[in-house]
Amino acid sequence: MSLLGVDVGTTGCKAAAFTGNGQLLVLAYREYRSFQAQSGRAELDSQAVWDGVQAVIRQVAQETASDPVSAMAVSSLGEAMVPVTRDRELLAASILCTDPRGAETIDRLHGAFDDHAFYAINPNILGPQYSLPKLLWLREHQPDVFARADYFLLWADLVAFMLGCDATACNSLANRTLLFDLGRNDWSEPLLAWSGIERAQLGRVVAGGTVLGTISRDAADALGLPTNVTIVAGGHDQCCNALGSGVIAPGQAVCGIGSFECLTPVYGPVREPLDMFELGLNIEHHVLPDRYVSFIFNQAGTLVKWFRETFAAADQPADGQDVYAMLNAEMPDEPTRLLVLPYFEAAISPRVVSDASGVIVGLKTHTTRGEILKAIMESVTYYFVDSIEALKGVGADTTQFIATGGGARSDRWLQIKADIFGVPFIRPSVTEAGLAGAAILAGLATDMFNSPEETVERFVRHDRIFEPDTARNQIYRERLGQYRELLPATHGLLRKL
Repeated sequence: MSLLGVDVGTTGCKAAAFTGNGQLLVLAYREYRSFQAQSGRAELDSQAVWDGVQAVIRQVAQETASDPVSAMAVSSLGEAMVPVTRDRELLAASILCTDPRGAETIDRLHGAFDDHAFYAINPNILGPQYSLPKLLWLREHQPDVFARADYFLLWADLVAFMLGCDATACNSLANRTLLFDLGRNDWSEPLLAWSGIERAQLGRVVAGGTVLGTISRDAADALGLPTNVTIVAGGHDQCCNALGSGVIAPGQAVCGIGSFECLTPVYGPVREPLDMFELGLNIEHHVLPDRYVSFIFNQAGTLVKWFRETFAAADQPADGQDVYAMLNAEMPDEPTRLLVLPYFEAAISPRVVSDASGVIVGLKTHTTRGEILKAIMESVTYYFVDSIEALKGVGADTTQFIATGGGARSDRWLQIKADIFGVPFIRPSVTEAGLAGAAILAGLATDMFNSPEETVERFVRHDRIFEPDTARNQIYRERLGQYRELLPATHGLLRKL
């Protein structure tokens, strides 16, 4: 019997089946587009996403007939919610976190709650990207849709609901709404009362790995799955990514390098949560019990793509060589003398910086494009160092990173990261960690595995370990001091521009 993991993302969805030993049997992918109804708005066509999810599940079911799926769980993007009826009718688009609608809600929250008091309930740094501002915008601007909705569900929870389960909310996703009480592991009565959102509209809170039920016969028939497939609660994609990467113990962190880079350190209960507030960091449940994570993220692959399109758009590498491999070969071996301010778009975590822009400092007439590319990779990494080092002060020291995502295929970038942080970066053999994490949750919940530790040993294999170079680390420590001066030195001018 195989395990099915599903991942619902911003630009596409995936499904994969794994054996009990962690072997990937089949992977399916469907792309969809986020669209802008008006300038600046970003949302997903809920029906198109659900159609894509059904398509990838159906493909996996067809290709695993000889090793049928026994259990499944879903990983998904956070924040975006879907209004749906109890009869499973999707009512409207799903507003993404990058959409500015509802921003005025944050000013109202600041007026109603002391920042420390709010963080003590829901440990997120207030911003418009969360679910609550979008829900209140929907209530005000699309009252008919809001009134018809029996539930507002996050995507991993919506998929389980559409497959026949009751309405629930995985705790690692519920925290992204601004309506969740982390300490009580339940919806917050004060925040619900302030918002006017009913508890029943959000579903029952469950932990990742909770058995939710069995797939409905109609859904099983439509998707070609067995009628006895167990549906298990999944969670936030970053948390499933951590589990599927083997990042399950304090001291570890997953470094997901895609269009954005997200560092997700894992730690135990925090002694003084308000210390995390002072660091500008959130606290969220892992998909495993008694473990917590934070998210620190900024542009990464987006900047490398900008570099390629700006400096190498016309390049056609010989012999079918990948253009990025060609550009990586042009980078110098030693640390560069350039500094890049990686704020080409607004930064959100650990601090919101929306009034800056990208800056490259130190250019000379002999500067090569390889140096500029390496400086981008260096400075993208500098961005995260202070947050990771600050976590040491609250008992969340990180001594090992597992790298995933498209950027993890770059040996040069992972070596830069190891040299700057001064700790090993490990690339796993299978980089579809979010899908693996969902499948692991399904296996744990149905007693296929004895423990997360045993399961990780089966699923996670290392491709390569990048050890830090002591001499380069010392140079980077000096460069880091200069990088820390760059935003304060330029911010006044950047605001004017």
